[in-house]
Amino acid sequence: MVNQKTTATADIGFSHEDFAALLDKYDYHFNPGDIVAGTVFSLEPRGALIDIGAKTAAYIPIQEMSINRVDAPEEVLQSNETREFFILTDENEDGQLTLSIRRIEYMRAWERVRQLQTEDATVRSLVFATNRGGALVRIEGLRGFIPGSHISTRKPKEDLVGEELPLKFLEVDEDRNRLVLSHRRALVERKMNRLEVGEVVIGAVRGIKPYGAFIDIGGVSGLLHISEISHDHIDTPHSVFNVNDEVKVMIIDLDAERGRISLSTKQLEPEPGDMIKNRDRVYDMAEEMAAKYREQMRAKQQGATAVAAPGDDDVSAAIDDDDVPSAMEDAEVPAAIEEDVPSAIEDDAPAAIEDDAPAAIEDDAPAAIEDDAPAAIEDAVPEDELQPATQED
Repeated sequence: MVNQKTTATADIGFSHEDFAALLDKYDYHFNPGDIVAGTVFSLEPRGALIDIGAKTAAYIPIQEMSINRVDAPEEVLQSNETREFFILTDENEDGQLTLSIRRIEYMRAWERVRQLQTEDATVRSLVFATNRGGALVRIEGLRGFIPGSHISTRKPKEDLVGEELPLKFLEVDEDRNRLVLSHRRALVERKMNRLEVGEVVIGAVRGIKPYGAFIDIGGVSGLLHISEISHDHIDTPHSVFNVNDEVKVMIIDLDAERGRISLSTKQLEPEPGDMIKNRDRVYDMAEEMAAKYREQMRAKQQGATAVAAPGDDDVSAAIDDDDVPSAMEDAEVPAAIEEDVPSAIEDDAPAAIEDDAPAAIEDDAPAAIEDDAPAAIEDAVPEDELQPATQED
């Protein structure tokens, strides 16, 4: 009888080898890049052990727990919590997988940023650092870069840290790890909504360059190109204007996409050369001349007459592409960066967002537009333009 029981037990029992073979037969093979559900069953000082159904508990290091900086695992995870994890690496020599939450947040952040760009949304973000090339902000947890030429404020760049700015997207490229934004475009777009081509506005001269004068028209600057000052030839804008001069100008072009406002006094001249010979007459008759300009432009658009506005051929040349170089040179734009990368900002140079895709802004990187090159908007925006809000769509 005893022998029969022993024999029966031997017939139905499993050895360790049999059990391991059975697990291998039905085991799910996890691959890097998979997103799986897992349950937290042990929090460690610098990480956590996660049960994802594998033979060995997977491990998530603290630096992979969030797109933002984490000082303790308890800030992100709780015991017995179940959530999604990204498989970061294959099994090590102990058969243990490495997991990440950061990669999931990273992918979803880029997806959200691409959506915001598609919607041409205006977002607001705090400047958390500056360097020689521009300023750094966080958008959806990603670090973005604002080139110096796209920062429109009277404050010194270094004083912008902690300031919340309205921003538009210039470039969103996950593959190249580039997130570039413009403060200037956001301000110009907002101002453009209240401006019209053919409108006469009063402004102040904020800067004079060989190619023209920058006029502050209520918070944003427009370019009065040298070719649009007068019908008479002018050697340099300095011969006509001084900084802080109050001027009447007419808007001849609004380019929201490029963030540019083009101005003219030439179109307001009752007689060619009046801006040089009799400026008061130009200002006195500005509204009358602007009305004629608008009427002529409407007539041209309707095809009712072939009469063109005085000097109309020069209007399209108000801002020449050759005179206004792009602010988006490849060598000058840093990569988008994540918060938790160690030494994220060292020596004024942001690190890349991915550990395996390094990128940085070198200390000696040139500003986006050099002083001797024209820019469409001068740094002249009053602080009341920068009012806190969460997002402007």
